[in-house]
Amino acid sequence: MKPDVVVAGAGAGGLASARALGALGLHVLVLDRRAAPATVAKGEILQPETIRILDRWAALEALHAAGARPVSRLAIRDPEGRPLLCLEYGLLPGPYRQIFCADYADLQAALADGLASGVQIRRGVRVGGVLRDRDGRIAGVQVAGDGTDPEIRAPLVIAADGMSSRLRKAAGVEVDRKEYPHRLLAFDVAGADVADEVSAYRTGRGLCLVYPLPGGRCRLYVQVRPDEFRDKGMTALTGWCDRLLADVPAIRPLETAVRASLHRRQLLAVYRLRAERLSVPGLALVGEAAHAVHPMAAQGVNSSLADAEAINARATALAGQNQALIAANKLVDMLPPLVEAAAHGLEGSSLTVLNGSQGLSDIATGVAAQGLAVYQTLRDALAAGADGRHRRDTPADGEGPPSADRSRDAVPA
Repeated sequence: MKPDVVVAGAGAGGLASARALGALGLHVLVLDRRAAPATVAKGEILQPETIRILDRWAALEALHAAGARPVSRLAIRDPEGRPLLCLEYGLLPGPYRQIFCADYADLQAALADGLASGVQIRRGVRVGGVLRDRDGRIAGVQVAGDGTDPEIRAPLVIAADGMSSRLRKAAGVEVDRKEYPHRLLAFDVAGADVADEVSAYRTGRGLCLVYPLPGGRCRLYVQVRPDEFRDKGMTALTGWCDRLLADVPAIRPLETAVRASLHRRQLLAVYRLRAERLSVPGLALVGEAAHAVHPMAAQGVNSSLADAEAINARATALAGQNQALIAANKLVDMLPPLVEAAAHGLEGSSLTVLNGSQGLSDIATGVAAQGLAVYQTLRDALAAGADGRHRRDTPADGEGPPSADRSRDAVPA
């Protein structure tokens, strides 16, 4: 059966989009180049607004069952662990006043388990380009890898294929992509008993982030120089670990567990990316294909689900106003313009995923009350290279405070 929608990418953004559109009775085909979901350090901090979305989609219980850790506080601390700034999620309005720390694979499974019967996932398929109709509108995708038809046509294509999106490039959408002057070293630390908070340590080497994960584990992120881990053996890693524990005394209780996890490290390049537009005729960008921020901002997977919900909300409103279209199975004819409209709406927003605009206002008020100086030093820490030099990413005297849109990748809130 010809799909109504083709989604490229079976990560959280692609699965969320498939869930949002499949719930409307549409036939959705999800394509992914991997034979199985990847295990990667990403998408682990789910903000209150994302918890609301998952609850609405009846996917929250599956995360509970998988051991997701509820957390009620973000604390910015000095290297010894003394608090510089604490943000209490319990002060947010509404019923969703925690974040969840979950494995990305569990989030993907929770989204996939509730897909409508009209949604199909096909793995091991590489999406290489777009198809166009006579008017130049995108009308499908070119694929390779599973021995089936190399062309799949559909009225709508969702590009959820990540920062290096092939579909975005094929569609001619330009991006502003900037690489940060540091890398992140990620550790999956087993047997680590850490507090139920996201702890960001501001150190001379940059930020060090610790938060709990299911199964008595924690995630440790350490900011490092781009060349700091080139061709390093275990002996050199042991010395590096010694220096890390000296630089951040607060994490010394994790020493045994961290040393045991050195062989499971992941070194991540860090980018900020924003597409010049979120849609072109026949195609919409979702998630990191459209926008990406610093991983320590804990926004990437959250904004992906926000994208999907925006599309779902616009489609649901259209369906409610056009029952005749539904009865005639013609909703699909309206999909491209409604998705483009939803995308244009997102372009004008700051993609607030904390707890709506009011929640952001409440948190911002608390930050202001406890001192904008701490806020600015956190921005500087993320912008700094590991050699101590800083990019100018804060306003000059007289310019006023940074906008929420510019600063959302600088605060891991």
